[in-house]
Amino acid sequence: MPLHSLTPLPGGATLGRWHLTETPAALWPLLADAAAYAPLLPARADGPRQAQWLAGRVLAQRLLAAASPAPLPLLRNDEAGRPWLAGVRPQPAVSLSHSGEWVAALLAPPGTALGIDVEMVRDKAQRIARKFLNEKELAIAEKISLPPCPGLHADQELFSLLWSAKETLYKLAGQRGLIFRENLLLDLPPQAWPMPGTLPARLRLGKAVSRHQICYLRPAAGYVLTYCYQVFS
Repeated sequence: MPLHSLTPLPGGATLGRWHLTETPAALWPLLADAAAYAPLLPARADGPRQAQWLAGRVLAQRLLAAASPAPLPLLRNDEAGRPWLAGVRPQPAVSLSHSGEWVAALLAPPGTALGIDVEMVRDKAQRIARKFLNEKELAIAEKISLPPCPGLHADQELFSLLWSAKETLYKLAGQRGLIFRENLLLDLPPQAWPMPGTLPARLRLGKAVSRHQICYLRPAAGYVLTYCYQVFS
């Protein structure tokens, strides 16, 4: 079933996962107010990317419908590409991600800083590790092990997870121009990690440093998913 799960989280947040098997033609009828979304579809998106884009919005609508019986608001993207809900006051916080056959969404109460990222495990993150991990993180990464997953290269999964964690922290920060190696910091435990688990992280914005816990899991073999949120009272 394409809708994999809607998982309530502490603080009133909800994690949604969608296993994407549909074509764009099959997804359009699942989208409430599809006519309003048609002009928002990215012009350069090919078939698979259209399916990911549509599934993300269908998943967001499922999360919203489960949270409230009110009419479903339109999901838009701001100039930086961040999703937001038009016509809703106060606005629930929402974050979306997709990769390959998986789409993920995080919905939280208004005022929540949040981020989510799902990644297909590939060798790219390991090849570009020096671009997003600092020297301390790189050194500790050599001492980390994840529970084995059949058919996966352990290092490729680990570095894909670390990349995903920094992507999630970047989304939570909500600012452009951040340097992954300097502003988005992972306090990596040099040991065997459980799966799923949590990863301590710090966000350095100017002189201010905030601490966060990034949750991670395997949504399926060959994929990693991370998310983080901070509910402000």
